[in-house]
This record gives sequence, structure tokens and C-alpha cells, in this order.
Amino acid sequence: MATGGHQRPGASEAIEAIAAAWLARRDRGFTADDNAEFALWRFSAPRHAAAVDRLEKAWGSLDALRDFRPLAHAHPDPDLLASRRKPHTPLQRSLSAAALVVVAASLAVAVWVGRTPTEALPSARQAILHPGPERLVLDDGSIIELNAGAKTEVSFTPAERRVFLLGGEALFTVAKNPEWPFIVNAGDVAVRAIGTAFSVARGDSDVSLLVTEGIVGLEQLRGKADATSGVAEFAQLHAGQRAVYMAADKASGRQAGVEVSEVTPAEVEQALAWQRMRLEFVELPLANVVAEFNRYNRQRLVVADRDTGAVLIGGNFRTDNVEGFVRLLESGFSITSSRRGDVIVLRKAR
Repeated sequence: MATGGHQRPGASEAIEAIAAAWLARRDRGFTADDNAEFALWRFSAPRHAAAVDRLEKAWGSLDALRDFRPLAHAHPDPDLLASRRKPHTPLQRSLSAAALVVVAASLAVAVWVGRTPTEALPSARQAILHPGPERLVLDDGSIIELNAGAKTEVSFTPAERRVFLLGGEALFTVAKNPEWPFIVNAGDVAVRAIGTAFSVARGDSDVSLLVTEGIVGLEQLRGKADATSGVAEFAQLHAGQRAVYMAADKASGRQAGVEVSEVTPAEVEQALAWQRMRLEFVELPLANVVAEFNRYNRQRLVVADRDTGAVLIGGNFRTDNVEGFVRLLESGFSITSSRRGDVIVLRKAR
């Protein structure tokens, strides 16, 4: 996904500090080039403009403080920003929460004085690795991958392999053994498979089943949710099908039922996007982004020149989806690509 989606708190603080640096520099006096560069940064992303607007309003609200210090200079004495500690005055203690925010931003400006705003906070540009899901390898060789917050319990007997999905979502890759059925209980339904792959997501009153390989049966449990017998089959699903089970609701008179639908490969990939490691980039040059992708893939990315490598990239991407990343560069960043075997060369469009 492109820049402008979810942000980590550290990125927001970095953008706030860069915006503060721009405003302090503007207060000292802009050249024509400064003005053009500031406008380019401010309107290059909605969050940049929003940070500038917030600081302008906050600093504007402090104009009233001049009434308390009529002899104060228009600009703060640099000594006030020195690192030595000073005693708090009654006036300082009376500052509002908004004023304290602005003072903190001003201190950030002082720390980075002498650098251009885009260089103000190197930590604003970073690559963050989001690890894949927790992975459990069962005694039979089957694998369970747990989405964040998912919980399971495993119970193997000579007659069956049974897993209880207590909540959340999990992907199951089942070791094939026709004589030893594999069953996943989720609320008052069960998913029965022999050797296949499927995901199950359990909600408060619904269960979603997505089959990615093989065939599975969706069954309604009679009696207690942990029953191991007395089931009625709702449906049999093949790879590329999804089933959504809704529990009965006495208040609305709704009967328990299941709806089966076909899903495209793209929909399957989107539904299981949580399964793989992801890389998040915060205003990082393409050259650095390429280096991160190349750590995890045999297919290599190469930037053709320095200008191409300097293009700033932001977003959240699967580590193994090199082709999807290249398509995004082509459609959203005016980057062209050419292939030489396992190497993809990236170049800015002319």
C-alpha cells in the first residue's frame, strides 16, 4: 500500500519535528528557493501539510503570552535553549498543554539547527520489519500459523487429530494421513480435512473458512462445542472457496446457516496477507528499499542510477512480493523496470 496509510507513532513525531524546523527557518527568513522547497515538502503528503497547520495554529495561540512579556524579543534568546537546567517560574508553570507541545517542538528545532529540514531527523527515514505469524509445528508434521491474538489447543488421540480454535484466525497446513483425520473446532462448527490447507477465523457469532488447497468438510456440532461425535455436514468446500457460518440468534429469529462463495486468487492473497513477513518503509530512498528487499529474495532489484535511488518510498509491503512491489513503483512512482534473468533494473521514467 502506498504512503499515507497507517503510521507508527515515531514517524508522526519525526514529521512534526521536520515541520517545526521548517517554520523556525521561515521565521528567520526564506529565500525564493527555500520557499519553493518548503512548499514542495509541505504538499507532498497530506500528513506533512497537517503537521504544518497544527503547529501554525498552536504557535498562533501563544501570541497572547506577549502581553505577559512586553519587553521580550520577537525571537527567543538562544541561551534559553541551552542544555543547562533553569528553575521554573510561575509563568512557566501556568503554560497550557498546547504551549508545552510547542515548546517541545521548539527544542527539537534547536537540536537540529544548522541542518536542512529534510535532513532534520534521520530516524524519520527507516525500514521496519514486521515478522510473520507465530508458527506451530505439531507432532504429526502439520503446521499452524497464528494471526495476532489467535489461540489454539491441540488434542491428538489414536483416532483423530483435533485442534480447538479458541479465538482469532489461524492457517492450517495439514500433513496427509487418510487414517488419521484432522479436525478443527471453532465454536459450534468443525472443519474436517485429511491433507490440505485452509484458514479458519472465529468471531463472536460467525466462523469464516477459506480453503487454499484440497477439500474440507464444514460440519455443525450437535450439543457442546467440544463434542467429538454427532455432527451434521453443512458443506464440502474445494480450493478457492470460502464459507461463512452464522450462528443461530434467538433474539432476531435467525437460524444457523452457512453461505459458500468462490474467491479469486487475488482475494485469497489479500485474505492471507497477515501470513507473511512485511517490510514497512518510512520516507526511505529507493536504494535502501531495494537493499532490504534483496535480503529476502532470490530475485534481485537494481537501481540504474543515483537519481532513481534517491526516490523516497513509503508503505507496507510483503517481503516476498517483489513483482507486486515493482508494479507499484511503475504505477505510483514513475519508475520503469527491465528484466535480465533474475535481475530487475529500476529506472526513473524520463
